[in-house]
Amino acid sequence: MNQRRTEHTTFVIERFYDFAPTLVFAAWASAEAKSRWFSGNTNKWTLMERKLEFRIGGREILKGQWQGGPVSTFAGLYYDIVPNERIIYSYDMFQDSTQISVSLATVELRGKDNGTLLKFTEQAVFLDAFEDGGGREQGTGVLLDQLGAALAGGAIK
Repeated sequence: MNQRRTEHTTFVIERFYDFAPTLVFAAWASAEAKSRWFSGNTNKWTLMERKLEFRIGGREILKGQWQGGPVSTFAGLYYDIVPNERIIYSYDMFQDSTQISVSLATVELRGKDNGTLLKFTEQAVFLDAFEDGGGREQGTGVLLDQLGAALAGGAIK
């Protein structure tokens, strides 16, 4: 018999980028821009599907396979978008066909010192036997660092 359980966590990550809020927001708003930073490690992860419908009620899918491992799927839904200021979305994560978590994420952008302070807050519930062990927070930090690198490298305009 499967034991059903939930594990809840909340984390907040802040990053400062030397770019205007309009540019940081643009990095989230189009499939082309987001593809430059929001993905798995390309040496160990192969993209299978990417869709982004960036609007309130819009959906996002990112699906890929880890080298020698499971297929991971991010399936998001946008609830609130305030240009250059705020993005709120929920998302489910799957490993192969098993749902491992449901999350609510808030991205806040504030102009500061000729740049942008980004505050990312996630409230997650991990399902059944899945053990996160802090991996979600660490992975989100890596993605936000990749965002910074994409901005600094001029990949987002």
